Amino acid sequence: MRKHYFIFAFLILTSCGVKQTQNLLSSGNYDEAINKSVSNLRSNKDKKGNQDYVYLLEEAFAKAKERDLNSINLLEKEKNPANFEKIYSTYIALNERQEKIKPLLPLKLLNEGRNAIFPFENYNDPIVESKNNLSKYLYANSKSLLATSDKMNFRKAFDDLSYLNQITPNYKNVLDLLKDAQYKGTDFVSVYTKNETNMIIPVRLQNDLLDFNTYGLDSKWTEFHGSKQKGITYDYEMIISFREILISPEQIKEKEFIKEKQIIDGKKKLLDVNGKEVLDNAGKVVMVDNLRNVTVRIFESRQLKSCQVQAKVDYIDLKTGKLIQSFPLASEFIFENIYATYKGDRRASDDNYYSYFDKRAVPFPTNEQMVYDTGEDLKNKLKNIILRNSFRN
Repeated sequence: MRKHYFIFAFLILTSCGVKQTQNLLSSGNYDEAINKSVSNLRSNKDKKGNQDYVYLLEEAFAKAKERDLNSINLLEKEKNPANFEKIYSTYIALNERQEKIKPLLPLKLLNEGRNAIFPFENYNDPIVESKNNLSKYLYANSKSLLATSDKMNFRKAFDDLSYLNQITPNYKNVLDLLKDAQYKGTDFVSVYTKNETNMIIPVRLQNDLLDFNTYGLDSKWTEFHGSKQKGITYDYEMIISFREILISPEQIKEKEFIKEKQIIDGKKKLLDVNGKEVLDNAGKVVMVDNLRNVTVRIFESRQLKSCQVQAKVDYIDLKTGKLIQSFPLASEFIFENIYATYKGDRRASDDNYYSYFDKRAVPFPTNEQMVYDTGEDLKNKLKNIILRNSFRN
């Protein structure tokens, strides 16, 4: 019974696979139908249950080939250089489709007593010719784009030149043109800080904020400079303005409290209600935990000092001199040191409190250090602002 169930389940799955492939063929998704058929035939192409896939593969291949050749014929008649890429990629697809089927041949159609027919062609010459036409077009068009003053054109030229270098490596001076397109298409952003508070901003903090090598934010088309470089025309400016710095007074908060706990203090003999020792089956005295109530008085001291930094980030378009966007930037750093002494049995306190007994008072950080210690949080928030808000729409 179990064997019949698995056979039935297998037939259902096979039937579903064939039906899906038929639907792909009927909807014009010829290459997907080919991929499904090839995948099922690859494991056992001569199995009788796979005959449907052979018929589907034969039909899908013929229809895909006819569609692609008709498409190429129409594109060539239009005589539009912009069609060169489509023509080239279609010839590549025609060739790759054949190479996908070749390892399976011959494929037998058992009921008809023949092999499935796949009229293959040699596309080498058309591929080379269309690639040469495309390469010439990409090169000429990219040079025209680089002769403009539009950064979007420079980026389009970069993409076209990258594709050109992929299909025809080291074509003419394509590598030099790629560098030129990359440079011309890049937005250069100058970043600097402004202090609008009545406090001194630590130089270390300003240097850290402007060290964009640590941010990992430079992208394909955007480069941040914490200090301006000669020979570069900057497109945008990012200003980090410190608006307000609030530092709390140094505080020491003290409190005293008592903790009680029942602890295990060794072992003791188990006695019955009459005060006699209880013995186990082997005649030995039963030992149990000796429980004691202990108490400790704790004197806790907590050192506290906090710093809040309020700032804003402005995006400026240097070509127009206009403000693009403005974002608030705030950070807080809290210095806290807890230490404690005790009288009594320290075992009455919580285990995680023991570390405070080993600590002592420490010097409070200076105001400058407090401001500097906000830096890591400020950098993370600044990074998030930049990641979520580009200079170009």
